[in-house]
Amino acid sequence: MADMTPRERVQRCLRFEKPDRAPRELWVLPGAQTRWAVDIASFYERYPSDFTGPAVQYGDAKRASGAGYHVGRYTDAWGSVWEVKQEGVVGEVAEPILEDWDALTGYEPPFEILDEADFSRVNASCAATDHYVKAGSTVRPFERMQFLRGSEQFFYDLAEDSAPLYQLRDMVHDFFLREIRMWAETDVDAVSFMDDWGTQSALLISPMKWREFYKPLYKDYCDILHAAGKAVFFHTDGHTEAIHSDLIEIGVDSMNSQLFCMDIERIGREHYGNVTFWGEIDRQAVLAFGDADDCRAAVRRVRAALDRGEGGVIAQCEWGIDTSPENVNAVFETWLE
Repeated sequence: MADMTPRERVQRCLRFEKPDRAPRELWVLPGAQTRWAVDIASFYERYPSDFTGPAVQYGDAKRASGAGYHVGRYTDAWGSVWEVKQEGVVGEVAEPILEDWDALTGYEPPFEILDEADFSRVNASCAATDHYVKAGSTVRPFERMQFLRGSEQFFYDLAEDSAPLYQLRDMVHDFFLREIRMWAETDVDAVSFMDDWGTQSALLISPMKWREFYKPLYKDYCDILHAAGKAVFFHTDGHTEAIHSDLIEIGVDSMNSQLFCMDIERIGREHYGNVTFWGEIDRQAVLAFGDADDCRAAVRRVRAALDRGEGGVIAQCEWGIDTSPENVNAVFETWLE
């Protein structure tokens, strides 16, 4: 056990084979990286991550311009214009490129970022590390459709259930299938994708609509990756308990959900042993506005509900711009108890 590598630790965790400790991963938001740069460097010396990413470079997007996370406007790879009002945050879509359905005719996704991507160093970077290599993809079909149409309009689209909605979904899905297949051909250990599905109290759409319209897409991604021997990591924010069983059913191996919006203890009772819980610790209240004791109590609650010493839980939390170094250190110190 003492000689367990980070990769072995994560693999044992996913298989419920008693890793020597919970694998750890810290997410640092851009605003926090600017504000807490020295503290973040010190943190990694004390608590090195068990995860790493591959050496990869996506192609340049023809439509993209400006810089994200800075106050002002920028255009994303798909052509929608975003507005950022606070430094270090992603902002909101101000001008969706497909606001009018007529614009869908002749529209092409930014295939150049895949066609011109440089994956040549991916396998070598995997071979050169004993860390668990998790590739972060751009896959997020629900959110991408919102970004293309505008969030308010897109929810009207879902209600109207018109033919262009399915054309848009299939176009976005085809793009992401191509990306997932590219990763499946590499030596990475896992691939992650995401969609934020919840409000603070419920799913954003009915579970029935989710199962009919989106679940088959995620199943396609999971099937491709599993056939290639890759694990699937999925992130979703909000109260998403209604679809946890579905995500497990289609093959999500590790799930990052906003546990503190939900009944953590019930989630543990219902799903322990069927999926690895990829964090988290409450970033909306505890990490941002609590103190170190609050953070320790939050970790202990998660562990009491989800950690039986056999694996199946990853020590993960997010360092936001308002999160103090003391709180983040308290989280990972408590995971070693």
